[in-house]
Amino acid sequence: MKLVMAVVQDKDTNRLINALGEKNFQSTKLASTGGFLKEGNTTIMIGCKDENVDEVLDIIKTNCSNREQMVAPISPMGGNADSYIPNPVKVEVGGATVFVLPIESFYQF
Repeated sequence: MKLVMAVVQDKDTNRLINALGEKNFQSTKLASTGGFLKEGNTTIMIGCKDENVDEVLDIIKTNCSNREQMVAPISPMGGNADSYIPNPVKVEVGGATVFVLPIESFYQF
């Protein structure tokens, strides 16, 4: 058995959970925050049999798309922030960061 943990952008969460449900994969949704953009993410935990990992990964890949987003850089440390006018920059967001972990045992009470 494996635990698939996928960190996805909030915009992709509902589509991914619905697609997993259509294939009868149960998931648990946890709110999380990204360290780079300081924006909301969702961490989705999916328990599945070893032979289903590839199918779960395909569902994640299909439903979590990359896109570009304009963000304002963080103001520089030590200096007068009043005179700092950030120019927005394009960054790639979205997609998914996925971890596949072995499960030694599973209990449901």
